[in-house]
Amino acid sequence: MSSLPGRDAAAAAGLPEDPQALAELTARVMYENDAASKALGARIESVGPGASAMTMTVRPDMLNGHKTCHGGFIFALADSTFAFACNARNAVTVASGASIDFLAPAYEGDVLTATACESALAGRTGLYDVEVVNQEGKRIALFRGRSYRIKGQVVGA
Repeated sequence: MSSLPGRDAAAAAGLPEDPQALAELTARVMYENDAASKALGARIESVGPGASAMTMTVRPDMLNGHKTCHGGFIFALADSTFAFACNARNAVTVASGASIDFLAPAYEGDVLTATACESALAGRTGLYDVEVVNQEGKRIALFRGRSYRIKGQVVGA
């Protein structure tokens, strides 16, 4: 049995001790309850402690008056990806702020991939960077999210 704090409690609760397995379980549970990500058509491609990747295909109903993907949909994809990354350790974590820079337009039919990585984690706060690219690898947006850990776990008591 591990001597790390919280590991004995996790094992007693039937949660995986392996950080990758815990991240995957947490993502599955979160996604089951995530109507917003599902409505976007966003799919989880990968998840790990402090990281995640999601994809979304730009649909006709996501286009603005310029026939490009509305920035709100790109932001929502990046925000969802950020959420899965910062909750992957099974500690309930929320956004305390976020910003985005749009670098290029996305068009109908484009498959966008958002990849989040943890840049800093200290105490209850974290900083995550999310890059959004299209199917050709062209950068569409850069998002930075700030997280705050609150009480509770995504999975378990």
